[in-house]
Amino acid sequence: MRYAFFVSSLNQHLLIVGAMRRIPIAKQGLPYILGLSVLLILLFFLGWTFLTLLALILTILVINFFRDPERVIPQVPQAVLAPADGKIIFVGPTFEDRFLSKETLKISIFMSVFNVHVNRIPFSGDVESIHYEKGTFFAASLDKASLDNEHNAVVLRTPEGEEIVFVQIAGLIARRIDCWLQPGESVQQGERFGMIRFGSRLDVFVPANSRPAVSKGQRVKAGESIICYLQLKE
Repeated sequence: MRYAFFVSSLNQHLLIVGAMRRIPIAKQGLPYILGLSVLLILLFFLGWTFLTLLALILTILVINFFRDPERVIPQVPQAVLAPADGKIIFVGPTFEDRFLSKETLKISIFMSVFNVHVNRIPFSGDVESIHYEKGTFFAASLDKASLDNEHNAVVLRTPEGEEIVFVQIAGLIARRIDCWLQPGESVQQGERFGMIRFGSRLDVFVPANSRPAVSKGQRVKAGESIICYLQLKE
């Protein structure tokens, strides 16, 4: 019985290693994966079958969470790309009073724990400023999460002079926001710029006259899905 379980665990471990080689993993996930792997081995040699199976399942879930697949960036003029994988939970006009103090089009994306959580730049331009604020940890799908939860906002100026704000928002489970940008940095559409660990939300604020390309309930992929189009200044 124990030998059969060992063979099964070994096969599962080999499958995990194979998956890690085929699927790019964000380096931020390596400490979690290595720690769980050590725990998995320890539990197995202690003979705790049930806990070993739980650790195996948890390891697979963490690998799935930290996957970082390559994306094909569409080359479409004035298109704003989704900065995150997930489901659109809001599209509509909003007065953005914290960073822009003007009317905008707001698009919100909710990321479940099963989505890819690496975030990507929605539009090329220069990073004007970055604003991090501590806060609460309400469920990211709630409207009040935008205002009350811990968040990190990036203000970006496009080559045409438009301002776009994208805000990483921590959720009920997410307790760590990573942003790899610096003020003054020039960025390209589709580049990786950060991640939020374990379920969260991203809000995007674009000029009010932008044309939406998504609707509530639609699923999008970071760096691939077009969420709206900016209108050229006359």
